[in-house]
This record gives sequence, C-alpha cells and structure tokens, in this order.
Amino acid sequence: MDVVKQYTDQFEKTLDQVAGPIKPWLPAIARFLLVVTFLEDSLRISTQWSDQIFYLQRHRGFPWLTAEVFLALNVIVMTVGSIMAIAKKHTEVAVGGLALVIVSQSIGYGLIFDSGFFFRNMSVAGGLLMLLADSLAGKRRTIFAGLPSLNETDKATYLQLFGRILLVGLFLSFLLAGEFSALRVIVTAFAFVSCVMVVVGFKAKWSAWVLISVLSISNVVLNNWWNLHHNHPQRDFLKYDFFQTLSIMGGFLLLTNLGPGGLSVDEKKKAF
Repeated sequence: MDVVKQYTDQFEKTLDQVAGPIKPWLPAIARFLLVVTFLEDSLRISTQWSDQIFYLQRHRGFPWLTAEVFLALNVIVMTVGSIMAIAKKHTEVAVGGLALVIVSQSIGYGLIFDSGFFFRNMSVAGGLLMLLADSLAGKRRTIFAGLPSLNETDKATYLQLFGRILLVGLFLSFLLAGEFSALRVIVTAFAFVSCVMVVVGFKAKWSAWVLISVLSISNVVLNNWWNLHHNHPQRDFLKYDFFQTLSIMGGFLLLTNLGPGGLSVDEKKKAF
C-alpha cells in the first residue's frame, strides 16, 4: 500500500504541475462542457423542428400543438439554463430547469426505460449536482467570518456525495453494453476501480482525471459522428452521445476542482 500511495502521490503532483497553467480556467471549462449537451440538443431541435414534431405526434401520440409547446419549452429552458450555468447566475434555477429537461425528455421521447439513456443522464445529473455544490461552496466563501453557515456546508457536502455517486453512471452502461474483448475487459476493470474510488472519495481527484482520460479517448473512437454521411441514420445518435459524454467530462472536471467533499475518505484522512 505504501508503494501504491507513493505512486499516486507522485501522479497527483505531476497532474498539478501539468494542469497549473489552465487551473484558473478549469471551472469555466467544466461549466461549459457540462451544459454543452443541452446547447447542442436545443440547436438540433431548432434545426430539425419539423422532424421532431412528426416523431412526437406520429410515434409518441402528442396531440396537436402539444408537441410544439413541449419542444419550445425544452429549447428555451436548455438555452437559458445553460447560459445561466456558464455565467454562474442563478445556478439553483439553472440546475433545476436542466434537471427538469432530463426528466421531461425521458418521458416525452419514451426513453425512461432505456438503460443506456438512463445511465448517461444519471451521469449528467451527477454533474449538475456538482455544479450546484460548487455554487453553494462559492456562497459559503462570501459569508462574513465568524458567522455559522452549517446549512450551506451540509447541503454542499451531501450534494458532492450524491454527485460523485451519479457521475459514474456512464461507466455502468459500459458494463451492460457491447461485446467483451480482452482490451475492453482491461479498460472496464481499470475504469471500475477508478469509479469506486470516486464514489468513496479516495484519491478522488486522481481517479477523476483517470476517468476523464478514458472518456476522452473512448468518445473520439466510439462516437466519431463526423465520419458519417450527413444522412446516415446513426449520425444523430452518435452526435448526441458525443456531446453528452463531453458534459459528463465537465462533471468530472468540476470534481477535480471542487474536491470530493466532507463525506469522503480523502477528507476523513485529513482529520487524523
């Protein structure tokens, strides 16, 4: 264990040195990546409006005008909520609106029982919780010295815990989908260990960077929508998965910046 600790400590120091120049920009990059799937989705709905209306009315049984209102509300909430999240304005309202979009689209498009969709959106929801925790932590820093802020502290701590748990949902979908090969088993096992470390909050920042690296490579390899013809039936699906994976990476970036929170092994170790 001492040898493992030595290597992980050295790896963390190397990460800090490499990420040093961009560290001040990491929170802004993380917030943008987190909401990029909502921005892409709002643009896709707007540019494919008639196709979306046809699908909702023909295949989902939406009555006349209901589909139009449903799509319009989704576009408005996703656009406004994303802008507010990036600008750190009314973050609680932005997170609530974006979370509502996840739920409404799951029901509206009939994907609530789709395991891949469920686990991916679980990870995005985890990123939104991390964003909310970051907002509460920022408020906590602005409170005058000497005044207690237990409510904000407790909320941020529990949000970070639930955010960490939900963030790893995408990797659960990897375990349930696709054909197994020797390489996939190795990568899955490595990612699984990192996910457990994130959930319990042990070397959480180190583990988050590992998972970001895995997602970066797998996203380019598996979701290369730009190589498909514009009319290819899988292009939109791969494009959606690509941007959603970017948003999950944004959630992990928030974790590297904010830390795992009080309910974690890392924080408990500091207390001793």
